[in-house]
Amino acid sequence: MSHTLHPLRKQRLQRSELAVPASNPTMIDKAAEGPADYVFLDLEDAIAPSEKEQARKNAIQALNDIDWAGKGKTVSVRINGLDTHYMYRDVVDVMEQAGSRVHTLLVPKVGVTGDLYMVEAMVNQIEQAKGWTNRVGLEALIETALGMANVEAIAQFGGRLEALHFGVADFAASMRARTTNIGGLNPHYPGDQWHASISRMVVACRAYGLRAIDGPFGDFSDPDGYKDGARRAAALGCEGKWAIHPSQVALANEVFSPPDTEVSRARRIIEELKKAAAMGKGAASLDGRMIDAASEKMAMNVLVLADAIAAR
Repeated sequence: MSHTLHPLRKQRLQRSELAVPASNPTMIDKAAEGPADYVFLDLEDAIAPSEKEQARKNAIQALNDIDWAGKGKTVSVRINGLDTHYMYRDVVDVMEQAGSRVHTLLVPKVGVTGDLYMVEAMVNQIEQAKGWTNRVGLEALIETALGMANVEAIAQFGGRLEALHFGVADFAASMRARTTNIGGLNPHYPGDQWHASISRMVVACRAYGLRAIDGPFGDFSDPDGYKDGARRAAALGCEGKWAIHPSQVALANEVFSPPDTEVSRARRIIEELKKAAAMGKGAASLDGRMIDAASEKMAMNVLVLADAIAAR
């Protein structure tokens, strides 16, 4: 193990992340009562230009009126991109009027570390000016070729950054990939065409202590396709996935929750290794298989998640 270690910056349960257009207060209210671990109020792609201002007001009202934490949820706001004139007003209004209530800001289309620096500088100043005692986190969407080219540098950005998300639709457009699918398999590609990109983002996250979240699956009439995509993301190390429709939330919670058999085995691994350590041994056997320090780390990952789910 290297002497250089970057522990997880912020632990949050993020199996399912429901995207909710902030232009629709009814959908916001339903999301608050639903089973999603995470809800992000969208001010960006889901909002028409003519609705941007009202959506921002709706998001601020929802942040102040709803006890998101009391309902066991993390609430985030996806601001508009830095290449738009909406972004600065999103940060200023949300932070000044509801900065004590929002948990994170989701920054879209992050291409370079300077994008995060700009948002963080604004958040820092507003928190100081308002005297907020909480600390709003930042999450970055990797959804352009530039962002992926710089993903390791972005992951190393300090301060408030907690997580990276893979935005498959805009990434496909940025890469000029010949697909109109959002997150599904391409019949002309032998496998998952986003495997390498997600894997690269996850490596950057795990190297520098960030959570790794997979993005949307566009066909909400295809639950099996969604679950297949979620399983592939989980296999690569993602800990959660977006839901663009409420019906996808339960699917994400299912895929990213360890089954009872896995939790039981993890507990047995810890117990057997404790017994081995008491006898001066660094390894043991369980059900005919060797277990050692690496097994313990994998088991602890399962138990930390299981405990977080139980505490929700």
